Amino acid sequence: MATWSAPGKIFLFGEHAVVYGKPGLAMAIKPRVHVTVRRHRNPAPAKSPYIDQCFRELGVRGSVYVSSQMPSSAGLGSSAAVTVATLSAANDEFGLGLEREEIAAIAHRIEQTVQKGRASATDTYVSTMGGLVLIIGDSRRRVLPVNLNLVIGNTQMSHSTSRMVELVAEERERRPNVISPILDAIGALTLEGLRKLDEPRELGRLMNVNHALLDAIGVGHSSLTRLVGAARAAGAFGAKTTGAGGGGCMIALSPRGGKTRITSALDAAGGRAFVTTIDTAGVRKEHDA
Repeated sequence: MATWSAPGKIFLFGEHAVVYGKPGLAMAIKPRVHVTVRRHRNPAPAKSPYIDQCFRELGVRGSVYVSSQMPSSAGLGSSAAVTVATLSAANDEFGLGLEREEIAAIAHRIEQTVQKGRASATDTYVSTMGGLVLIIGDSRRRVLPVNLNLVIGNTQMSHSTSRMVELVAEERERRPNVISPILDAIGALTLEGLRKLDEPRELGRLMNVNHALLDAIGVGHSSLTRLVGAARAAGAFGAKTTGAGGGGCMIALSPRGGKTRITSALDAAGGRAFVTTIDTAGVRKEHDA
């Protein structure tokens, strides 16, 4: 058997704008999904359509055990991490010889199949490669990593990424002269944030602006507003929605000694909070039990 793990991801800047070719900045984070694959002639069907599609794509059969540290449907790339870890474990167990770039490409194809063509390549790329990734159009490249003190607050309100993307598209079609400039501004914030990664206070201010712009395009939610406000009141340099919005998670940039205070504030505001930081490893092999 083979066990591999893959990280989740957050968007520091640029969610939704990347759909229209604007820059975005995504980061792999510490919570991981662990997947063990074992050869098996007659395995039971997996409970995940992503896992089933992994085996169909690779043309192999095996049993799977999944252990996840991440909430699902929360904007943290859990389905991408499951897909990437499953492909990597199967690649190892069956000696298929796939390289990382191939794993990322196949994982994206699987997500597109399961999500009926609406999946972005960003989640699977970041989960496979790890680190900090700048997205511009179809280009994705790792940039110099930075160790940010981050607290994630889960609203515990599930959402549909594809539906939120549709809502923004509909709003853009109705009001192109309003929504398109906002998306341009989100893209500009991404590039400004890239230049300010070593200035936490300024980076936090830019995150606050990005959050307001996401609200302006219609992907806000009262639970996100409550958690973002609680984080800022507890001393966060900045806080924003991460991912599609409409629920899911937010992120807060914390001073070095402020993570416990911000975590407590998010929990008190009805969220479920945890501390995280960058994961530079990407998908990796774990020691088999």
